[in-house]
Amino acid sequence: MINKAIGISELASEHGALIDNMLELVHWFMAVLAIGWGIFFLYCVWRFRRSKNPKASYYGVRSHASHHIEIGVIIVEAILLLGFAYPLWAHRTAQYPTGPDVVKVRAVGQQFFWTMHYPGPDGKFGLTDPALISESNALGINYDDPYSKDDFLSGELVIAKGRDCIIEVTSKDVIHNLHLPPMRIQQDAIPGTVAHMWFKPTKVGTWETICGQLCGAGHAQMKGIVTVKESSEFDQWFLENSPKPAEIPAGLTGDDAAAPSKEAASL
Repeated sequence: MINKAIGISELASEHGALIDNMLELVHWFMAVLAIGWGIFFLYCVWRFRRSKNPKASYYGVRSHASHHIEIGVIIVEAILLLGFAYPLWAHRTAQYPTGPDVVKVRAVGQQFFWTMHYPGPDGKFGLTDPALISESNALGINYDDPYSKDDFLSGELVIAKGRDCIIEVTSKDVIHNLHLPPMRIQQDAIPGTVAHMWFKPTKVGTWETICGQLCGAGHAQMKGIVTVKESSEFDQWFLENSPKPAEIPAGLTGDDAAAPSKEAASL
């Protein structure tokens, strides 16, 4: 209820419900604290008004009630951290999905847009080298690597409903942040490093992505698009954008050249 009142964005991921529930709980807890401390403040203003206390008392309040309240607050905060936040964080960082239906994408940020790198039907990203970056090769893909032959790029993040998606996030210049509000997930893009995030979309639609880190004068305009398609529609889009099977080296045919929904994902 509080989440809706403050205008939380539409939810479109499986794990997002857990985050929204925790956020709702935190908001209620903050509301109770605000009301409680507000009442206590007004009580103190009335109780220790000048007309009733013309002479200052240097002993102050001798009750230990405030100590008990503070201990209670600490306990609740510990429960929120250890009982909710930490297990959720551990699950998101240590239990990456595997299997034939996992969608893999590499998101590369630069001032002031994102480039999405898809591994093609072989399900494996080709090698990249910063020395190869040019106007015609924006990500420095090494096309001598056989796994690069079927890779393709997109200016839009396209993923499949009901299938886990793993995104490798990095940057070509400064620190960016790939923030997907409806998926309730974001990840810093740091030059020279690769970070991973994963989620499972639960709703078909199109939303904006934003950069969550101040990255320069054009930061506010660094918006992108994330589109979630039905699984069959995603497979069709994927194959339409991938090089034709005849263009894939012979060494990548057979099991390695399976359809995107049949290739085992591994990091």
